[in-house]
Amino acid sequence: MERISNMHNVAMGKYAWQPYGEYLERSRIRRFMDRHGIATWQGLIRRSTEDIEWFWPAALDDLGVEWFQPYTRLYDASRGMPWTRWFVGGRLNIVHNCLDRHIRDGLGHKVALIWEGDDGGSRRCSYGELHGMVADLAAAMRMAGVQEGDTVGLCMPISIEAVAAMFAALKIGAACMQIAARSAPQEVAISLQRGNARLLFINDGYPRAGKRFDLGATARTALKEVPTLRLVVVLQRMGDAPAAEWAGRGEDEKRLIGWRTFQESGRSAPEPATAVLDSEHIALILFSSGTTGKPKAIVHTHAGALAQIVKEVGYAFDCRPDDTFYWFTNIGWMMAPWELIGVLFFGGSVVLYEGTHLFPTPHRLFELIDRYGITIAGFTPTGMRGLARLSEDYSSHRLTSLRILGSTGEPLDPETWRWYFQAFGRGRCPIMNISGGTELIGCLLSPLPVMPQKEATLGGPGLGMDVDVVDEDGRSIRGTPGYLVCRKPFPSMTRGFLGDPERFLQTYFSGGTDQWVHGDRAQVDEDGLWYILGRTDDLIVSGGVKHDPARIEAALISFSGVPLIREAAAIGADDPLKGQRIVCFVVAEPGPASYVVQEAIDAMIGHVGRVYDPKGRPDSVHFVSSLPKNLAAKIPRGLIRMAYAGEGVGDISKLENPQALDEIAALGQSRSGGAV
Repeated sequence: MERISNMHNVAMGKYAWQPYGEYLERSRIRRFMDRHGIATWQGLIRRSTEDIEWFWPAALDDLGVEWFQPYTRLYDASRGMPWTRWFVGGRLNIVHNCLDRHIRDGLGHKVALIWEGDDGGSRRCSYGELHGMVADLAAAMRMAGVQEGDTVGLCMPISIEAVAAMFAALKIGAACMQIAARSAPQEVAISLQRGNARLLFINDGYPRAGKRFDLGATARTALKEVPTLRLVVVLQRMGDAPAAEWAGRGEDEKRLIGWRTFQESGRSAPEPATAVLDSEHIALILFSSGTTGKPKAIVHTHAGALAQIVKEVGYAFDCRPDDTFYWFTNIGWMMAPWELIGVLFFGGSVVLYEGTHLFPTPHRLFELIDRYGITIAGFTPTGMRGLARLSEDYSSHRLTSLRILGSTGEPLDPETWRWYFQAFGRGRCPIMNISGGTELIGCLLSPLPVMPQKEATLGGPGLGMDVDVVDEDGRSIRGTPGYLVCRKPFPSMTRGFLGDPERFLQTYFSGGTDQWVHGDRAQVDEDGLWYILGRTDDLIVSGGVKHDPARIEAALISFSGVPLIREAAAIGADDPLKGQRIVCFVVAEPGPASYVVQEAIDAMIGHVGRVYDPKGRPDSVHFVSSLPKNLAAKIPRGLIRMAYAGEGVGDISKLENPQALDEIAALGQSRSGGAV
């Protein structure tokens, strides 16, 4: 581990919010504490992390998780922490806990989902209607040959149909592979190949910010390159053309069907029973980029995901049946299954908004809250910063329904915390600033509604999570920055990366199998409140979206225009709006310099957006004569980042060409002038 400098100023002032009224009296976590004779939040965290054998059974019993067959052993770590099995002998299903039991208990009339489109149109879906749609789709999947243990792909904008498809897959014991609709066609195909996907749900396209986005190329690529696909089910949003015509003729046509036709085929068949599944049965396959290579295909189980999610939504966000919950997310980000499973478990309502927070005006999110009486709302820090920096007056919005706010995706700075607290929370709502990752479909750190809050704090360790901050030698530290680790297993820890078990070990257990090393820098203050300071690796987090610099670099090098790129390096530079902006340095192939630099840069940026990710387009591209390399011929992104930021780079004796850093440092000094 590299040595960490204490150069970040963390808000350590007086408490900005203190729990009061219902936050203390009505909260579920307060009742749990009283039930177990725990007087303070510090005592609760301590007992839950020191005695996980007590906490998890007590919490799941308190929350009301239903098992088809109770587990006989909480966990089995005999093979080591990375291979821990949880709830041994238990059998359950997420769909039973989130849908079936509500229908059984007579709650089918209650609103489960509220959808609002980019154009302002809206729909409501009751628990009974959602249950019926899930049953139809599940039956149709069975008729299409999808079996327990198969993989079903989902590449759609967030919608009622996307939610139904996810739960239908889980109902019959298939794993749902959730892929962001904005993903490049080739990336979608590769993801489906890795899961040997049997079926894909996709839109023909979707509107966003007043524009139309076509997914035809994505579907056609999947049909051609994923031989295991039995069917591609197309939800038509953008026109009335028959699905077969949209996809083209030939063999591909036989594997393509319209959504309505597919659903109706299931409606004519008996409803399949909700599968009784082992606790360790795979439920979700989610994607997250690491620091190198292809995106990680992250595996989560029915029991592990359910346990972690309902603990957080139930205790940290205090979700109740009368709550209306909204998180600004797409279906491919872990926050989508997190909020859907968590809120529907408690019988609440979820608002699904397919558009952006700035269209048609920056008031859209405020209007959503007032229109639907949203009580719990969550956003990314980048989204908040964007709204805060506009010359808009948001005071006319009532926002009286809000009682809890949320934030995740990247560190929340004190300035943005204060603005969020006042603009949305009106100085009365606590901010549940949570931090974890797709790899645990939940949080390592999370406040509770019974805890006081300082600006930008993440409270403390999530309940049942034995989290610590350690120095480079693995010793527990307080008051100074260190590395975030978890010393004990937890139910939602990913069961590995699909098809890449070694990468899982290298990512989180490179220092040994006795603790999970998360890759974040953190700090604990004198009052026991925790803060996230950023990543320890080269991962770029821009606008709340994680980007692998290696994939950006590969896209730049694949640019076939003029000039050809020989080498590339991508880093994240601090940005007050995005958190980080993507800055790239490229070395062009020798040749006539007849190109216009800015035109070439614009072309390369566009190319990256097309072949990698529209949100991964560089903010600036700099041409340099060379990139620094160490003795192993590797490009040290960390040194480049420090040189560009004007920081001391320390020992450069192991660089083949240290003078390359001087050129990068000079570019950093003139960076206010933009790309050169």
